[in-house]
Amino acid sequence: MTKTLIRGNEALAEAAIRAGCKAFFGYPITPQNEIPDYMAYHLPLRGGVYLQAESEVSAINMVYGAAGTGTRVMTSSSSPGISLKQEGISYLAAGELPCVIVNVMRCGPGLGGIHPGQGDYFQAVKGGGHGDYRLLVLAPGSVQEMADLTTLAFDLADKWRNPVLILSDGILGQMMEPVEFSPEEGPLAMDKPWATTGAVNRKPNVINTLDIVPESLEKKNYALLAKYERIKREEIRWEEKKISDADLILVAYGTSARVARSAMDLARGKGLKVGLFRPISLFPFPYPQLKRLACRKRQFLVIEMSGGQMLEDVRLAVEGRSKVHFTNRLGGMVPTPQDVLETILKIREGGGPGENSF
Repeated sequence: MTKTLIRGNEALAEAAIRAGCKAFFGYPITPQNEIPDYMAYHLPLRGGVYLQAESEVSAINMVYGAAGTGTRVMTSSSSPGISLKQEGISYLAAGELPCVIVNVMRCGPGLGGIHPGQGDYFQAVKGGGHGDYRLLVLAPGSVQEMADLTTLAFDLADKWRNPVLILSDGILGQMMEPVEFSPEEGPLAMDKPWATTGAVNRKPNVINTLDIVPESLEKKNYALLAKYERIKREEIRWEEKKISDADLILVAYGTSARVARSAMDLARGKGLKVGLFRPISLFPFPYPQLKRLACRKRQFLVIEMSGGQMLEDVRLAVEGRSKVHFTNRLGGMVPTPQDVLETILKIREGGGPGENSF
């Protein structure tokens, strides 16, 4: 196949169209504006509907309506905009409506800045809205994965009848790399008997998240929790690099994982046995895989552009079997491979940042 040199946000949008996305509702915010821009031009030309809503709140509720018809639908935003969508995201999860939501993260809190960050991890993987719900969360680490994980996201959304969140960041959204796209899918003939597509020979379908009978609502909640447990068993994704002999494992996702990979290569060049563990699914998080790697002779270094959010999940995974170190940058600053290498060398000397370093 021919590769195309393309920006990350545009690769994601193109992949969504090829995956059968037929509706996009959004609102502009930096650094994700290339996604709605691309969809505004290309989606109508290929049989879809693009609509810029009057707000993020409106956009996510339009997604609810389109998803209820069984249409493959997507919205995108960046950190503050995703916060505004949280109530609607909770409704989508409660209604078991498949859709794809993209967060091209920027630094915060509040309005913060337009530079990249990773401070939305808790919001994404723990359920940022109200109630007991979960999203499947995928974290691309390259422009190729911006495309590939978008295709996967639509398939997972339909498979599990659940919203899927792609957690990208401002660097991945703006960088350009060669991408090999999957062939465009033809008209999708999916069996969605739950969809509100009109009723002639059956009773009408009703999608509703309100249930004021406690016993009934409890039953629905238990059913959702059971689905999330199945997702935890079946949909874990991760990548390992040079793990087999490593006595220090770097753990990072997204842009931070790209930095970590370069730092690993620098450390290996100095004869240090350093590996990389990259979670690709943030929910479900690869707890069993990290637990398997933990032992008293091996340490971990978590690298994030946040105050230490994924760090908590790494600690839970290793269950005290290994020492967990942490290094980070905030405010839109990006750690460099040399920064990480310096931290690695300090750990080797016994003076590196420890578990409570953030």
